Parts: sequence; C-alpha cells; structure tokens
Amino acid sequence: MKKLIVILLFLFAVGPVANAQNEVLFSKATEAYNKAKYSKAIELYTKILNNGKHSSELYFNLGNCYYKLDEIGLSIYYYEKALLLNPTDQEIKNNLAYAENMRLDAISTVPKTFMARVHDQAVGLLNYNQWGYLAIVFVILFVLCYIVYYLLSASTQKRIAFVTSIIALILCVSSLFLGYLNLQDYKKDNPAIILKREITVKAEPNKKSESLFALHEGTKVNIEATLDSWKKIKISDGQTGWVEQNVLKSLKDF
Repeated sequence: MKKLIVILLFLFAVGPVANAQNEVLFSKATEAYNKAKYSKAIELYTKILNNGKHSSELYFNLGNCYYKLDEIGLSIYYYEKALLLNPTDQEIKNNLAYAENMRLDAISTVPKTFMARVHDQAVGLLNYNQWGYLAIVFVILFVLCYIVYYLLSASTQKRIAFVTSIIALILCVSSLFLGYLNLQDYKKDNPAIILKREITVKAEPNKKSESLFALHEGTKVNIEATLDSWKKIKISDGQTGWVEQNVLKSLKDF
C-alpha cells in the first residue's frame, strides 16, 4: 500500500513538470520556425513526441516544417496525422491540399454512391473521441433539463424542459451511434504515406515478381495485409499490389 501511495505521489509530481518541459520545447520550436530554422524546429517538436505528447497542433507544425524544407512526403504525412486528430480543422485541410498539389501522382478515386458519401460526411464530421465528448455534453443537458422539469410548476415551462430533455437524449444517442460508426471506420482502414521518391508496386511480395505500377512520394495508400517485410496496399482508384514496408509509414502509429 505504501508503495502504491509513493508511485501515485510521484506521478502527480512528474506530470506537471513534464507538461511544463513540453511547453518550453514547443515555444522554442515555434521560435525556431519563425526564424526559418526548420530543422531545429523539427528536432524540438520531435522531442515532444518522444516525451509521449501528441496533438493535432504538434503534427500540423511538423507538417509546416517539412513543407518549408520541400520534403513533401513527410509534410503530407504529418498533415494527415493532424487531420486524424482534428478532422474539422480547415487550416490543416488547406495546407494538406497545398502539399498534395506538389505530388507527382494524380490518382482518380473510385466513385461512391450517394449513401456512401452521406455516411462519410456525417460520420467523418468529428472523430470518435469528439463524438464521445459531444454525447457527454448531451447527457448532462438531458439530466439538467429533467431536474428542471420536476422543479418547475408552470405547465408551459415544464413542457419546454421535457421536450428539451428528450431532444438532448436523442442527440446523445445519435452522437454515440455516429461515434461508433467512426470508430469502426477507423479500425477498418490502415492508411499510410509513401515516403520514397519513387517506388515500384509488385504483383507479389518479392522483388522478382511482375512490376504493376509506380508510386511517388506523398501518395496516400491503404495497407490491406502484411507478409514478412512486405505490405499489400490499395490506392484510391482500386488498384492493389505489394511494396516493401520501409517505403511507407502508417498514419496510425501514434
């Protein structure tokens, strides 16, 4: 029991210190970026990552640094990671679009049905964590309105409180459902970014197999399977093939 108390006290003491160190590193990194010392800024931002701190702002800033250094693959990689954590941020979307315009590959996308597009737009509006937080807000609103309903005496006010509580409950359930769908989509996909200047996609997981097509730095793919040191990938137009695992980097390796 005493050991547990000591560990808890240590964690409570170390947590604020670590956060303060990360804030200092973030400030120094941002200062280095503003002085066009992009490599130094990357070094400092990476230290924060190594400390176990992840945020959309951190990944966004890393994306900006690599973009300034004309390392398009890594800039797209970090913009995409930032977007995973904050899918509604328009500034991230804009910078990602600028970086994507510098890619060599222009791959068409398989058309989706109307219902599939509606699903993607609704479910992708927030990530599953954000849907969960929104559900909590609606639960609190439901409870407050329900309490107010019993405290009020005027029938009109009671009716308003009751209707509001029902709406809050419906919105809570809807948020939970959309969050669940978003989580399932997140688990289903395993996106990655090509980081090599140019690679050749093979028909089978070996170097001697038939070459299917070429891909270039910054192209987004989905990892379908893994076999030894090879990854089976699928691109947005539906084509599939095998590449060596060292040519790409998964976006979900937080």
